[in-house]
Amino acid sequence: MNVAIVKYNAGNIYSVVNALRRLGVEPVLTDDAEQLQRADRVLFPGQGEARSAMNYLRARRLDEVIRSLRQPVFGICVGQQLLCRHSEEGDTDCIGIFDAEVKRFSPTRHEDKVPCMGWNQLYDTRGPLLTEGHYVYFVHSYYVPLCADTAATANYIQPYSAALQRDNFYACQFHPEKSGQAGELIIKKFLEL
Repeated sequence: MNVAIVKYNAGNIYSVVNALRRLGVEPVLTDDAEQLQRADRVLFPGQGEARSAMNYLRARRLDEVIRSLRQPVFGICVGQQLLCRHSEEGDTDCIGIFDAEVKRFSPTRHEDKVPCMGWNQLYDTRGPLLTEGHYVYFVHSYYVPLCADTAATANYIQPYSAALQRDNFYACQFHPEKSGQAGELIIKKFLEL
C-alpha cells in the first residue's frame, strides 16, 4: 500500500511515521503534489501554528491538492484544524473541507488549563474509524465546535468535535499515534477503508 504523509514543516510527524511502521507500512513523507495524488492513503498530521502551516501549504499549492484528493485522507491534530474553513489562530483561512471555524479554548474556571493535555473519552461516535467510549490522547489549545461533520465528541470546558468526517476526509483532534491500542486500531481501520 502506498501511504503518503503531507510534509508541511509541522512538528510531531515522526510519531505517525513510527505508528505506521508498527503496522507494517513504510510511508513516504512528501510535499510533492504528484506523490500525494498517486498515494492510496494520505495522512495530514502534525503540531504547529495555523498561519505558518497554511502559508507553507499555499506557497506550494498543496491546499488545492489536498482539496482535490479522492482517496481516503486523515487529518490529525493541526491537520484536522487546517481542514476546516477558518482558524482563530492567526485569523487564518484554511483548506475548507469542513465548514467550521476553529476556536481557542476560553477557560471558565481556575482548574481549566490551556492547552488541554491528557486522556479523554470519545462519545457520540459515528463512522467506520471510531469506537464509543475509547480513551484517546489530546494536546491542543484550539478546538472545532460541534458541527454537521462531527464524528465524535469529547468534553473539555465544553463539548467539541474530537473527530470529523465528510466524504473521503477523516480527521481527529487527538493523537491516535499516542493513544495506545485504541489509537492503533483507528489507524488500522483508516488503512483498511
